[in-house]
This record gives sequence, structure tokens and C-alpha cells, in this order.
Amino acid sequence: MPAPASHTTAASSNALGPLLPLAVGGEEHRWRVGMAESAAAAAGLLEPGAKEVAARSLGRTAHNMSSSSLRKKSDLALLRKVPCAPLRGLLDNLQQVLLATKLVLLFPAVFLALAARYYDFGQEWVFVLSLIGLVPLAERLSFLTEQVACYTGPTVGGLLNATFGNVTEVIIAIFALYEGKVVVVKCSLLGSILSNLLLVLGTSLFLGGLANIGKDQPYDRMQADVSTGLLILGALCHSLPLMLSVVMLLAYVAYLFFQLKTHCQLFEPQEVEDDGDDSVSQDEAVLGFSSAIIWLGVMTLMTAVLSEFVVSTIEAASKSWELSVSFISIILIPIVGNAAEHAGAVIFAFKNKLDITLGVSLGSATQISMFVVPLSVLVAWIMGVPMDLDFNLLETGCLFLAILVTTFTLQDGSSHYLKGLILLLCYIVIAICFFVLRQRGSGSNDGVGMGVASNTWRI
Repeated sequence: MPAPASHTTAASSNALGPLLPLAVGGEEHRWRVGMAESAAAAAGLLEPGAKEVAARSLGRTAHNMSSSSLRKKSDLALLRKVPCAPLRGLLDNLQQVLLATKLVLLFPAVFLALAARYYDFGQEWVFVLSLIGLVPLAERLSFLTEQVACYTGPTVGGLLNATFGNVTEVIIAIFALYEGKVVVVKCSLLGSILSNLLLVLGTSLFLGGLANIGKDQPYDRMQADVSTGLLILGALCHSLPLMLSVVMLLAYVAYLFFQLKTHCQLFEPQEVEDDGDDSVSQDEAVLGFSSAIIWLGVMTLMTAVLSEFVVSTIEAASKSWELSVSFISIILIPIVGNAAEHAGAVIFAFKNKLDITLGVSLGSATQISMFVVPLSVLVAWIMGVPMDLDFNLLETGCLFLAILVTTFTLQDGSSHYLKGLILLLCYIVIAICFFVLRQRGSGSNDGVGMGVASNTWRI
């Protein structure tokens, strides 16, 4: 007769206690219990039903899995030698937040951007350094959101992921609206959708196909069908000059209920085998709840500062590089701003875990299209800034074609490198189109708005 789950949990907690890393704050007991349940489930000590509860209690998502691929284990050997417990806890926090990422070498760009702005090195340098600095900050925001989700349960954790999954785009949009740069808002959000659908997914399928030639590369079509259906709805709303933001937000709320409650099994990512490298599992809660909240606020503030730098210097960079603001917003900002998330999607494609790759690329595109875009319209309405869902002919046409190509590419439930190559070539064609037409159609860096694309299209 199997032992009760509570006894099993307690036993595993006692057995694992000496091996658990330091937890900071008053949540150590809760953290240990959650870790013990996770370890017990992995060891097969819990009953089948308890295993499922323990796994779902951590709020696992494809975005979490993708971000965890860029993290590395922290060596706590030196920290254990620090005699002062409060100092040891502080150093552990700093190590877990600042050093436990493979993107740690990009953190100096954050401080260099601040120095360049303060000492007036040149607005182009501020723009470039701010974009680079946003890469590790975006990955750390995902990590900290995940840490908070370990204490809040799957539903709140899912809502946190839905809110902070594209927080960089949201913050950039808010600052751009505050400065009245509607073109930057529309182009950056459109570029994020195109980047996720064509560049990220295309690169992942292409490289993953080359790395797994001769192997079956299956994925779950149901998740792809849900995401592409919502994207088509979003594109329809973008093509109509009406205030349909409320409809899009209602559809997104229904999508969250579908994803977190009624059909959550469709969005659970695959288990990933241990590669033997220094990467860590997203199941490991290494911060206390209060520490995670404080660090989340700090990283969000730093992201806001760099986002303001990007928005305020984009026109100077446009003039210096002789590129239109719309091209920089559609192509350059999304590529750099989502680089960490994109790298994780490609890594799992190499491992032939395409469900995680699709969850990252399609999930981000859906979130931006159905949540961030209508939210920006409502925020603009509150600010008194004239902004609608009308993305004009060229932008809307590219969006429709990108969604259609992606939908047809994913319709059979299996992948190969040629599918990825087709998506990549589509993205290159769109990038060249915006580069050539914007340069020829606007001599004032898009100062007249997004109607430039429509005028150029009619020539």
C-alpha cells in the first residue's frame, strides 16, 4: 500500500534538505516544500495524480523552457565559506540574478548606455548600447517572473507570464506614445509579430531541420491551429479602421482561459533530457518570494530606462545611418529586443523539441497581436494620442501574408529544413521591401506617419 503523499513529501524534504541551496527571506519553508514535491515527482515517489499536480504547480510554459536554456548553474562553493549569513544571502542573490545567465557578458552594455547618455557620447551610441542592454534584461525578467510564479501557483503564474512575456515591447510602446511617436509604436509591434512568425520560427525550423536530417520532427498541430486562428482574427481587426480593441482583448482573455484552465494540456511543453551541460531547470526556485519581487521591480525599472533611451534616440540613429524610422522599428528593434527568447527557441529546435519552439514563436506573436496592440490603442486613447488599429496597406498586407504562409507551413504536423528556409526567405523579402520603399517614399524619416507606405505602394 503506497504511503500518503504528505508523508512522502516530508520524507523527501528531509532527505533533500542538506542539498538545497540557500533561500532568502521568510519563504524558505514554502520553497523547500515545493522543491521537495518536484524532486519526489521526478524520483517516482509520488502517486500518478500527485506527479501531475506537482508538475503543474510550477506554472511551466514554453517561454520558461526557452529562457531556462540560457541559464547556467551557480557555483555555491565559495558562498558557503562566507561566515556572515546575511552577507551570504545577499551574495547569493546577486549571483543568481546577475551571473547565472549565459548573457552575463552583455550586462556592461546597460551601464555603458547610462554613461553614454550622461556624458553625451552621441545619441547613436546610446541607441545601440540600450538595445544591447535590453537583451539580458529581457531574459532576467523572464527568470524573475518564473521565480515569483513558483510561489503563486499555475494560474497567477500564467497571468504573470502573459503580462511580462513581452514587457519590453509594452514599455517601449508606452514611452513612444508619451512622446507622440505613433509610427514607432505601430512599426515595432508589427515588426515583433513578423519577427516571431518568420524570422524566429524560420530560423528554428531551418537549423533544427539541418541538425535532425533523417529524423522525424513532429509537433502538436492543435496548439498551432489555436495561435494561427487568433492571429488571423488580429490581422482582420488591424485591417479595419475601427475601434476593435475591446474585441481583441476579449479574445485574448478567452485564449488565456483556454490555455490556463480548460485545455492547459495542449500547452504543456515537452520534457527535455539533461544534456550534461551547465544549464539549469526552470523548476529550481533559487530566490525567496520577497527577493524575487524586489529584483523584478529593479529589472523592470532598468528596462524602462533603456526603453526610454531607445525611443528618444531612434530619430538620431535614423538620420545618422540613413535608414527610415519605420525600417529600424520593424526590423532592427524586434530582432535585438527579442534576441534572448529567439535563441532559446532555436536551441530547442536543435534538440528536436518543436512544441517548445512553436510555443515561444507563436505564443509571442499571439500575445503581441491580441494583447499588446489593443492595449497600446487604449493607452493612447487615455493619453489623448490619436492612434488606431489601421496599419495601412503595406503593413497589413505583409501581416496577412506572414500569417498565411505560417499557417500553411504548419498544417501537416511535421517539419523539415525547407519549411524554415521558406519562412526565412519571406522575412528577407519583407525586410528588403520596407528598406527600399521606405527609403524611396519618405524623405523626412516617416514624419508624416504610416501613410507613406500606402503612397509608395500606389506608385
